[in-house]
Amino acid sequence: MPKPSLLEKYAQLAVHVGANVQEGQPVVIRSSTQSVELARLIAKVAYEAKAKRVTVQWTDDYVSRYSLDHMSVETLEDVPQWVVDRAHHEIEENTCLISITSPIPGLNQGVDPLKMQKAGQAMGKKLAFFQSYVMGNNTQWTIVAASNLIWAEKVFPELKGEEAVEALWDAIFKACRVNDTTDAVAAWAEHNKTLGAHNAILNQHQFKELHFTNSLGTDLIIELVENHVWAGGDETTTKGVKFNPNIPTEETFTMPYKWGTRGKVYATKPLNYQGNLIDGFWLEFKDGKVVDFDAKEAKDSLASLLDYDEGARYLGEIALISHDSPISNANILFYNTLFDENASCHMALGRAYPMNVKGGTSMSQEALTELGSNHSLTHVDFMFGSADLKVVGLTHDGQEVTIIEHGDFVI
Repeated sequence: MPKPSLLEKYAQLAVHVGANVQEGQPVVIRSSTQSVELARLIAKVAYEAKAKRVTVQWTDDYVSRYSLDHMSVETLEDVPQWVVDRAHHEIEENTCLISITSPIPGLNQGVDPLKMQKAGQAMGKKLAFFQSYVMGNNTQWTIVAASNLIWAEKVFPELKGEEAVEALWDAIFKACRVNDTTDAVAAWAEHNKTLGAHNAILNQHQFKELHFTNSLGTDLIIELVENHVWAGGDETTTKGVKFNPNIPTEETFTMPYKWGTRGKVYATKPLNYQGNLIDGFWLEFKDGKVVDFDAKEAKDSLASLLDYDEGARYLGEIALISHDSPISNANILFYNTLFDENASCHMALGRAYPMNVKGGTSMSQEALTELGSNHSLTHVDFMFGSADLKVVGLTHDGQEVTIIEHGDFVI
């Protein structure tokens, strides 16, 4: 286990900055059995913050793999009513959510991607109302991470056992601005100010579209919705409570116009999707839709993602990050989107965030769709940034403004 004082600071960060638990508010912690110690500590800190009730919803990745191996598609698609009722109850109680990711990369290798797709689609349809509630920032939610042996040895193949586990904890803490000498909560207040400044500059420009190019072959234009809003760092719920959805985060992101993406993009990092690593892949877009693709590894998993539903072939997010950033400079491939997306410009296939268009959190889905917001049951980020990436913004009056040059912000 990591140094107790650092784990305590991390838990404090999750509760007070990530979820910003309010007095009298119920808390749900979603944790795998890989993350028991951190889940317990977060529960303790949440109670100290005067949470009304703290509930831990445990999962186990190995049991989930057994279920995929042995359950029929019909059973996997049969979502129990109590799962739906629980989600309704969490909404009624104004529950905030803290998720702990501790992946086991490659665990689902060999599982029929169609089987995973069917199970995910069934759960997504049943809980679509809950996804809309959370992505609409109607409550606080956050994601943090915990090291585990298999993940650690994947990230640090030269290390074994506890040495690898400790190395990954150290990398997690550094990425999250947690150390012995500074106040992590105060450090995040400053970090949020920096990200807010980036958002303000981009929001002032209100670019019509962005043009991305690099030497790998990426040549992509992404049109943005009118009255789009750049966000990143802390966000605000519809009830006026500040929170940080992702710890760590380095991004500033906004909403693409659903039918306005054209060209080709090459991924620069593997994508861990449903326990499978998709690597060496590219996507080609026309009128916003992925019309062609390929991958060196796990192409069938990429196909499953793209065929998840109608919206999975369209973009829901575009995010900008300087190549010269703490996570990128660490030069560590985490095999986990929470970290890897913050080392690189990235985009997401699937559902858009309503907060990324002016007035979006109070709009119906129909109104959002009419504006060009993509709707889907999934939202999957992948990384395409590089040291030589260039991003040029085109204004509505035809001016070109360089936003990123040689991988870094210049605006």
